[in-house]
Amino acid sequence: MAEPIALHDPEDPRLHDYVHLTDVALRSRTEVAEGLFIAEGEKVIRRALRAGYPMRSMLLSQKWLGVMGDVIEAAEAPVYVVEPAVAEQVTGYHVHRGALAAMARKPLRPVADLLADDVRRVAVFEDLVDHANIGAAFRNAAALGVDAVLLTPRCADPLYRRSVKVSMGGVFAVPWTRLVSWPADVEVVRAHGFTVAALCLADDSVSLDELAARSHERLALVFGSEGPGLTEGALRAADVRVRIPMDAGVDSLNVAAASAVAFYATRRPG
Repeated sequence: MAEPIALHDPEDPRLHDYVHLTDVALRSRTEVAEGLFIAEGEKVIRRALRAGYPMRSMLLSQKWLGVMGDVIEAAEAPVYVVEPAVAEQVTGYHVHRGALAAMARKPLRPVADLLADDVRRVAVFEDLVDHANIGAAFRNAAALGVDAVLLTPRCADPLYRRSVKVSMGGVFAVPWTRLVSWPADVEVVRAHGFTVAALCLADDSVSLDELAARSHERLALVFGSEGPGLTEGALRAADVRVRIPMDAGVDSLNVAAASAVAFYATRRPG
């Protein structure tokens, strides 16, 4: 059992993992380099632990000691207790959920390992840079039966605090990895028997209903970035181009909303 340790100095080096959590540029550099990410809130911390991510430390306010008692009892990492004002000085914001944990990242799996025989539906996200959209897309994938997620090299970090929070821990429920070379790695996906479908507004696209009616045994759905959509290279590499029919003069949906619609339409029976 980890005995909670009260800390009072925001400059205490033991709080290093939690410093400047609102500085996206800084955290995006340091978290990956140092092999950590931050889980925020009771449910997210528990889901990260259930997914097998090792805990480096936990940072709690006093009122959360009882709620997190079983986690503390099982923890082999230090548990730090601070006043809310100290937590705000360290992190840069009011930690209203009262519970943070620094978790160790796990090595990313090779793409080929992720595309196992039982994987039938894959989402590919190209250059999504908004952490909230990444988090929402992972939550959609977890809820709607997507077996794996592939990210292009320039995608935002799905383990960044905001992504994890928006996903409600969905990032821990769906296997994911990064592609090394994009769009060349489409050939790795295709070699595993997947039909690669690019969501776009191209004139030669088929409707999502038509794609779903084809009942592809293995299907990879590719989604583009929030503004420009898919790159020309991704569109050329795809087997089929797909559009979501729109009404009321609306031409497209936010990428998170579009992924939810596409995942639901192409879900496996049962």
